[in-house]
Amino acid sequence: MQEPVRSRLASLSDFQFGAVATETIEDALLHLAQQNERAVQGAAGRMGSFRETRIVEFVFLLSEQWCLEKSVSYQAVEILERFMVKQAENICRQATTQLREKTEPQNWKALKEQLFNKFILRLVSCVQLASKLSFHYKIISNVTVLNFLQSLGYVHTKEELLESELDVLKSLNFQINLPTPLAYVEMLLEVLGYNGCLVPATQLHATCLTLLDLVYLLHEPVYESLLRASIENSIPSQLQGEKFVSVKEDFMLLGVGIIAASAFIQNHECWSQVVEHLQSITGIALESIAEFSYAILTHSVGANTPGRQPVPPPHLEARALRAATSSNT
Repeated sequence: MQEPVRSRLASLSDFQFGAVATETIEDALLHLAQQNERAVQGAAGRMGSFRETRIVEFVFLLSEQWCLEKSVSYQAVEILERFMVKQAENICRQATTQLREKTEPQNWKALKEQLFNKFILRLVSCVQLASKLSFHYKIISNVTVLNFLQSLGYVHTKEELLESELDVLKSLNFQINLPTPLAYVEMLLEVLGYNGCLVPATQLHATCLTLLDLVYLLHEPVYESLLRASIENSIPSQLQGEKFVSVKEDFMLLGVGIIAASAFIQNHECWSQVVEHLQSITGIALESIAEFSYAILTHSVGANTPGRQPVPPPHLEARALRAATSSNT
């Protein structure tokens, strides 16, 4: 039996901050920062290509139907994203090898159709795997998954379902406990509470969840506007777009942008203080936080970032700005 919506909303309101020792918070924040640095440095190629609106919406709606907590839906998106990128890279690698060795080419149309035909199964497997990581909450059974797939016209067996999960796990070397932007948002909110932020963390939390959903659903438009602003050009080159991938994978930057935008919505008079706290915690430039919050606000409520009329060119972190604005040579 599914959990009532009222009960789920109540569980969100019961989210508590300030219950963990400061030493633990410091260690956890450092760990997240190190994870984020590795992700940013390793960002390249097709990463982020499968955070497409319709895919994310499907995962969110399915997670809601199965009464899963928000962290599961975000993690399912990230697992699916990385799995599909791996699949695309493998196909390209095979094509390159065959061209180099001049072997008989495979039927790429058939491979594409096979990938397409199994996409819904893979997506559902990613949601199920994410639910298993969240073992303290709720695990989706095989019967539930099979019934759902059947309702969409897909007939699969339990064996096929298990094989699909195993394919995802093997493709990602069983490393599916991936960090999500929600972890960064909640950790930063925890630290803000200890630092004496004027806007209560619990008050910001609900708005952050809404805005994080929106950024996931409008991932491409939000980051495209940020890229255009950062290079002061409405038509970025392909190279600039490729080098901007590191910004898309920077969850710490996304986390501070989400919180800053939420603070402006909740209490714009305290916005400057919140941003200064975020800058002190993360070392991210004030201009970077302001620009990201501006991009989020303009795609959500259409508001302007406080104190920026008109908005000057952004100044993203040096590592991202140098990459995005470098020459095309």
